[in-house]
Amino acid sequence: MAFVEWRMRGPEIANCNCDWGCPCQFNALPTRGDCRAMTAMRIDEGYFGDLDLSGLLWAGMFAWPGPIHEGGGEAFVVIDARASEAQRSALLTILSGGETDPGATIFNVFATVIETLHEPAFLPIHFSLDMDKRVGAVRIEGIMDTSTGPIRNPVTGKEHRARVVLPNGFEYREAEYASGDTRATGPVGLEWTGRHAHVAMLDLSTHGAA
Repeated sequence: MAFVEWRMRGPEIANCNCDWGCPCQFNALPTRGDCRAMTAMRIDEGYFGDLDLSGLLWAGMFAWPGPIHEGGGEAFVVIDARASEAQRSALLTILSGGETDPGATIFNVFATVIETLHEPAFLPIHFSLDMDKRVGAVRIEGIMDTSTGPIRNPVTGKEHRARVVLPNGFEYREAEYASGDTRATGPVGLEWTGRHAHVAMLDLSTHGAA
C-alpha cells in the first residue's frame, strides 16, 4: 500500500505516572496498575508529502485504565497555534497513526488501544530542553505544565544518569532517563511529581523510527 511519505525529527519530552525506568520499556506492567502520560515534541525537520512541518510543536496527554495493551485509552492532542490548516491536518493524521506502516510508530500502535479521542486544541506551546542535563519544560497555558530534571540518588542527592537503548524501538532508539513533574487540567487530567521521564531525539517517519 502506498502512503504519503512523512518525517518528523526533533527532541521529545515524555513523562508518565510510573516509577523511574517505566516498566513499559521492558514489557512489564505499569507501576500503579494504570498508565497516564504526556509527551511533546519540537519538529526541527519535518514534512508530510510536499508540506513543510519544520519548526512546529505538538503535545499529547494520554490515559489508560490499566496496562496500555488492554486498551480503553483516551487521548487529547494540542497542536502549535502557528500551524496552518494544512499543517494541522497533517499532524493530526500522523499523530492518529495514519499514513504509516502498521506497527511502525508509537502513534500507529497507540491508535489501536485508544477508545476516546478528544477534540484537539490549537494553542501556543512552550518547549525547552537541555538534553545533556535532562532539564526540560513543556507548558500550555491553562492546560498542562511539565518539567524534567535529573534522577537524584535518594541518599546523597547526587545526579544519577541512565541512558537506555532500544534497537527496535517504535518511539525512540536511545533516550536519557529523567525525573518529571506534570499537572494537566484539560480533558485528560494528569498530576504527579518525581515520576519517570525520558528525553530523546526522535526521528520518525512513515516507515518507523530511525
